[in-house]
Amino acid sequence: MAHLLHIDSSPRGDRSHSRRMTREFVEAWQQNHPHDTVTYRDVGRQPVPHVDEPWIAAAYTPDNQRTPELWEAIRVSDQLIDELIAADILVVGVPMYNFSVPSTFKAYIDQIVRVDRTFAIDPEDAEDPYKPLLRGKKMFVITARGSSGFGPGDRYGHMNHQDPYLRVAFGFIGITDITFVHVENDEHSSESLAASIAAAQAQVAQLAAA
Repeated sequence: MAHLLHIDSSPRGDRSHSRRMTREFVEAWQQNHPHDTVTYRDVGRQPVPHVDEPWIAAAYTPDNQRTPELWEAIRVSDQLIDELIAADILVVGVPMYNFSVPSTFKAYIDQIVRVDRTFAIDPEDAEDPYKPLLRGKKMFVITARGSSGFGPGDRYGHMNHQDPYLRVAFGFIGITDITFVHVENDEHSSESLAASIAAAQAQVAQLAAA
């Protein structure tokens, strides 16, 4: 039995393609894996706090030296990291905003990439002191983009800071098994958008049946 962490980061509701696709993914997964469980987190409509100075102070203060105020400063971070650690599979909806991710999802990443919780620092290792602490998780990222052509070597490929950033950020904490599903052409003809949605739905159905 596996546990899924389902995250949406779009501020849109019913008009969100990424939300629609993550919902379809999780529904299909549960049909194929009826005993698996799901935790849902909506950072698009219920944003998490940005990192601030008390957060930084708390993150770099040993547990036994934290004041109640410092514990409160990282309370949300602890909740988010606990959710992440408990998950075997992540299903994440991330629209492309200005060639990267929404600020709400960036805030989420800043909350979960934390020393001694999701990565460690080994000062004795001069070659690579950063050590990921999360292993064995699978991640499915469903993106929504206004256009197509963001793949490697495509006309907008050099402008794509979404896929590479997510691979680096989650890879840094040990999540390297990442599969992307793209819904594209939201800003173009209804026919090209419909074709992209259909292709994404077929990919989602195949992945959820695995």
